[in-house]
Amino acid sequence: MSDDKIYIKNKKAYFEYHILDKYIAGIKLLGTEIKSIREGKANINDAFCTFIDGQLYVRNLHIAEYSFGSFYNHESKRDRVLLLNKKELKKLQTRGEEKGLTIIPLALFISERGFAKLEIGLAQGKKTFDKRETLKERDTKVEMDRAMKR
Repeated sequence: MSDDKIYIKNKKAYFEYHILDKYIAGIKLLGTEIKSIREGKANINDAFCTFIDGQLYVRNLHIAEYSFGSFYNHESKRDRVLLLNKKELKKLQTRGEEKGLTIIPLALFISERGFAKLEIGLAQGKKTFDKRETLKERDTKVEMDRAMKR
């Protein structure tokens, strides 16, 4: 089983939000959680990030229980600490408090060294006409690709 193939994306995030900044953060996990992620059993679609006592947490990140875990198994939707340097945390906290900005997870992956990493983005919500524009751009791109293949 190859670890570098694990890349779980939040496709809904790019449709719902304008991504302003991106950061790569480590995640503080339990042993059974990293094993479940390596099996690809995680879902970040409903997840969001929030500050609690000066630390950045990811909430609603669903990591399925490990199939071979016994009573050491973890809760599937617990809050997990994100690991960033102080400068990045301070910047995210000040920008995240601005009106209309939020911090959302974009992708969950396993690094080359075998650590679980979460790509987070500082995002601003799109309006409905922006979403329609995104759909139009996607449709025209698909049609262009079809025309190029002919």
